[in-house]
Amino acid sequence: MYERMLDKQTMPSIEEFIETCGKRKQYFIQIDQFLIDELKLKKNLRFPYGNQYGWGMKYASKNKHICDIFAEKDAFTVMLRMDNKQFDHVFHSVSKDTQELIQNKYPCSDGGWIHFRILNLNDLTDLKLLLTMKATNQIGGKSQDE
Repeated sequence: MYERMLDKQTMPSIEEFIETCGKRKQYFIQIDQFLIDELKLKKNLRFPYGNQYGWGMKYASKNKHICDIFAEKDAFTVMLRMDNKQFDHVFHSVSKDTQELIQNKYPCSDGGWIHFRILNLNDLTDLKLLLTMKATNQIGGKSQDE
């Protein structure tokens, strides 16, 4: 249903990456522009974590890894790590679905990872809030460098 770009031997073009998002490609374009224009991040297409993840776009500021976005058929998933203070700070500002995603995060150190599939405008709005929190490190102790 949400197949990813899993052929490690064939690096997709940016256009192919975007087209894979299909019905949600406008959401990808919006978040890509937000990350680059508003948060001043750099992007890099890579095949990062193994065969089940596939091709993804890494967004970073200097040496600070912010997120990876994986193109999927008619969607995309954002993989993001934040500390618990950051998650707590935004928790009541996001939708119930996003709250559930945060509650079920994969634990890591003093926070955790979420895999956020973007399917609608509410998801996109919540994602922008989470990414702003991560990129600006508005709250929380340690640096999120990864």
